[in-house]
Amino acid sequence: MPARRKGRTEGLDPQKARTYPLKQRKNLVSVKDACGPIGPGMTVGSFMDSVPDILAGRDLKKIVAHICEARRAGRPLVVAIGGHVIKVGLGPLICDLIDRGVVTAVAMNGAAAIHDLEMALIGETSEDVADGIEDGTFGMANETGTAFAEASLKAAKDGGGLGAALAEWLISKGAPHAEVSILCRAARANVPCTVHVSIGADIVHMHPKMDGAATGKATMNDFHILTSVVGDLEGGVYINLGSAALMPEVFLKALNLARNLGRTVRKFTTVNMDMIQHYRPRVNVVQRPTKTGGEGFALTGHHEIMFPLLAAAVLDGLGKNWRPIER
Repeated sequence: MPARRKGRTEGLDPQKARTYPLKQRKNLVSVKDACGPIGPGMTVGSFMDSVPDILAGRDLKKIVAHICEARRAGRPLVVAIGGHVIKVGLGPLICDLIDRGVVTAVAMNGAAAIHDLEMALIGETSEDVADGIEDGTFGMANETGTAFAEASLKAAKDGGGLGAALAEWLISKGAPHAEVSILCRAARANVPCTVHVSIGADIVHMHPKMDGAATGKATMNDFHILTSVVGDLEGGVYINLGSAALMPEVFLKALNLARNLGRTVRKFTTVNMDMIQHYRPRVNVVQRPTKTGGEGFALTGHHEIMFPLLAAAVLDGLGKNWRPIER
């Protein structure tokens, strides 16, 4: 065994350690940032003032401020959604935000469009996959597949987008619950609502009437519409709500194409809202697009809680007398 070196620990005397006054230290948390009192009958504004100005609480306040600033200046608020957003009942809220002129464009994946369409047709959606897949009936509802097949063919023929064609199909059929459909409400408000599909990923692609070429053309038309929307995003806000893969990828490509075509899209705000923060939304929505300016945020939590909270705070921040700027 090697001999122990003398004097190695003798000089480590904790009694000689240096200290300093607490007030000289730079701290990350202050009492002024802490949660305020919460009481019954609070207004939304008072509640938001009570939210801690720390971490996600601070981010939420910044996001609300960015959205209010953008809409007061006539800049866009674009919301991209996944299917779960409709399944947890947020369709009517997004419809209301469209009517109020808060949301200026919506982009959705195929699943979101399917659930939105079924809600418009029968007021219900979301089948039991485990039960239906045992006998091959999963996803084979006739009306859903027929709607997508016919809308895709029309969009491909007329040069329009799949989202607008689906809305037209629903309205022409007199869908009894059209008032809760984002597709229908956006069409009536003349707000872009695009649908972006990955062929083979949605139940309607199993339908015997589906035409792959028409589907591809229809969703490609919507990609070009979204690219135009994103090309006007300077000073605006883009929210990715509940899409972990498809919509973040579509957004990144639309942004790149818009910049390639000479659009100035440098300073804007992006937000990813999901129950779990995934790689693609983090890099393709929050980080990469805002490297040249603007700011990206990530809010984690259940859609059915977080998005109504955000909407309430934004509407309170805009005030009851706010009206969108006509452009």
